[in-house]
Amino acid sequence: MEKLQVEERVVELLRTVFDPEIPVNIYDLGLIYRIELNEADSVLSVDMTLTAPNCPAADYIMEDVRQKLETIDGLQRVDVNLVFEPEWNKDMMSEEAKLELGML
Repeated sequence: MEKLQVEERVVELLRTVFDPEIPVNIYDLGLIYRIELNEADSVLSVDMTLTAPNCPAADYIMEDVRQKLETIDGLQRVDVNLVFEPEWNKDMMSEEAKLELGML
């Protein structure tokens, strides 16, 4: 699978991951900061954040991301990194997410 196909599949899968407290997927919430595929060793790295550093569902969300991304054929490893820089804010959400949450 080529890099673009993998990245499209990653986004597709991330759109199936939800914070249990928010009815919008983590991709459209703007919680995904980086998606990078190292083609040489087939390692997928994803940097993501949470809406709040003390999110009670953090472990659940991280494990859901990891499990779904590991279903992509051809990957040797998936690294999901939790980062808090830059700090997430509502401006990072897609227009669709803002509309869903009544912010438009």
